Amino acid sequence: MHYTPLNKLLATMLCAVVPLSAIAEEKAPVKIGAVTSLSGVYSQQGEEVLRSIKFAVEEANAAGGVDGRQVDIEVSDDESTPEAGRRVAEKLARDGHDLLIGAISSSISMTISKSLKRWDALYFGTLSKADILTGKECSPRMFRTNHADNMDLAMMRQWLPSVEEKNFGVIAADYTWGQDSAAFFKQVAGEQGKSVAISLFPPLGTTDFAPYIAQLMAADIDGVWVALVGRDAIAFAQQAESYGLTSKRLIGHAFIFDYLIKATGDAMQGVWGNIGYGADIDTPQNHTFVAAWQQEFGRLPTENEGQAYNGMQVIFEGVRQAGSVEPEAVADALEGATFDTVYGPATMRAEDHQLVIPNYIGQVEEVDGVLHPVIKRRFAPSIYAGPAADCSL
Repeated sequence: MHYTPLNKLLATMLCAVVPLSAIAEEKAPVKIGAVTSLSGVYSQQGEEVLRSIKFAVEEANAAGGVDGRQVDIEVSDDESTPEAGRRVAEKLARDGHDLLIGAISSSISMTISKSLKRWDALYFGTLSKADILTGKECSPRMFRTNHADNMDLAMMRQWLPSVEEKNFGVIAADYTWGQDSAAFFKQVAGEQGKSVAISLFPPLGTTDFAPYIAQLMAADIDGVWVALVGRDAIAFAQQAESYGLTSKRLIGHAFIFDYLIKATGDAMQGVWGNIGYGADIDTPQNHTFVAAWQQEFGRLPTENEGQAYNGMQVIFEGVRQAGSVEPEAVADALEGATFDTVYGPATMRAEDHQLVIPNYIGQVEEVDGVLHPVIKRRFAPSIYAGPAADCSL
């Protein structure tokens, strides 16, 4: 630009009124670090999560950015392991992509959360459900935008009385989230006069579920609580149908996902479970999201995609409310904030950084010739307990 004397005078006056640091801050992009599973046991879910994160970024930039800032994204593969997750998250954060999002498992999220202060980063969990993340291992730099296990527990306590089956088996992944899921189902079932006759914990990476299914079939049960993930969940569903286990009522915890249904043919038809997100959620923001997604991809968003999109919108809301992309400023702005989401108005609890949203029970049914999780009942946030007593932010 050619500077006339008037240009120079105006520039000098502007600098006197607005510090250069503030001008730079106004132009600073929103730097997202996507840490998700592009390989390993969670890769199917990671693919969906990344698709939705990129969609949210492109949508925001097409609309002029967030708070006038363009959104920049860098992606790393956590390889479905905590150690790889910690390593790539640190690199992203130290390279300036310090608003982190995208890990699937609770163990990866927990590993990332422990180092956030040292990295000067924030992390947003969109699928990890273990209570410990907003309990005794809560972090001032971590926010969860999906349902915690205890929120599902509160819902199951309300819903299970309508289930006729009395005697259950449990099959759950052998790590923190699966063990917590099994424990809370056993607790709630006992409260409702139901029993758990057998609990099985296959290690992550199990491909042959025949020995576990045989034990379930041999037990005196009429229902099964299933808390498996990724490729393990696909293998179990396929083999459960082959061995006739699907003749019993299957209730899934984070199980009736679209990716799993597509991979297993008719094996999932009729299975019940919690639904973390559904395209049929009746809110203005969700209608807008679903319409845009259908226009882009020619189909409805999946549960993983909806939850990841919601997590991105929470990051954007924090940036808008903070007027900054600095992690500490975004964290301060989100604590206790109430704002619109795809679930409707929601509050980010200041005490533990848990987003308080409605919860849903559903069943896998045929919709327009395609099997899909369908919401059957909505549960208001009023059913939840308060923040965990052992969280100290």
